[in-house]
Amino acid sequence: MSNSATEFSPSELASYIDHTILRADARKEEVERYCHEAIEYGFFSVCVNPFYVPLVAKNLKGSTVKTCSVIGFPLGTIPTELKANEAAWAVSAGANEIDMVIEVGALKDGDYDFIRSDIAQVKKACGTALLKVIIETCLLSDEEKKIACALSKEAGADYVKTSTGFSTGGATASDVALMRATVGPEMGVKASGGVRTYQDAITMIKAGASRIGASSSIAIVTSN
Repeated sequence: MSNSATEFSPSELASYIDHTILRADARKEEVERYCHEAIEYGFFSVCVNPFYVPLVAKNLKGSTVKTCSVIGFPLGTIPTELKANEAAWAVSAGANEIDMVIEVGALKDGDYDFIRSDIAQVKKACGTALLKVIIETCLLSDEEKKIACALSKEAGADYVKTSTGFSTGGATASDVALMRATVGPEMGVKASGGVRTYQDAITMIKAGASRIGASSSIAIVTSN
């Protein structure tokens, strides 16, 4: 697919998007609506907290839309065993993709063996499900971002992801470009947090994003 903004049809752009509802006060009716919207518009997945994975998997059954769940969300500060168990449960409940949060403090402390092991153990727990690693770029220096991406790659993750959307900032084009340069062409890069318009999404894709996490997904694909 070309990265020229004028060549992205709504359906092409929708195929990049994880239609995301992670608010603490999300209701069953809303989550089901997101599922129906994802099928209607052709979004790649619906991304929810683990509690809603069974509901989402049920609503998406028979469609091409994937079920995505976040793990250790939004802080990443639970022990590895719990992250792995949470991921395994989500996959058993129907999740096709897992977005895990790293332990940012451990990264900043230079405990790279722990970060690598944390990711690797969650990846193992995912089985055949795809694993995205949220590095929370707004809390990291550029050097720390590079290290987090390199460790994610070494641990066998499928994607690196910019942000939870629940910290001090979201995705930026410069961070996406840095992450893409670090992991190379074979890994995915997901831009998440603050992507709200068609142009936002195009900017992230041009910078190197292969997936977009957004709650404003319909506005993104219909606003151009």
